[in-house]
Amino acid sequence: MSDLNQRIEAMYRSDVRGAWLLVVLLWITLLFVLFMTWPYIPNSGIRVAVVVAAAAVLIFNTAAIRAMVKHYAEDKHFIYGLDIQHLDAAKREKNL
Repeated sequence: MSDLNQRIEAMYRSDVRGAWLLVVLLWITLLFVLFMTWPYIPNSGIRVAVVVAAAAVLIFNTAAIRAMVKHYAEDKHFIYGLDIQHLDAAKREKNL
């Protein structure tokens, strides 16, 4: 594998790890808030609305990140190739 392909793979894997880490943190945060506020929600109708809203946020955010990661996988050579070119140019200019 060429050096460019290795760098592209490394950047892609790093972005994928970061994206899924943020999804996990979102799930933990939302479930924690739901759990901690549950006793203070006085009405069962409001509880249902809060659970539906939390589920919608979690489902749609997770689906969006999944779609983003899939798109990045399909176009990673274009996306990360440009990033690497700009990073290399900036590094060359800094060294001048």
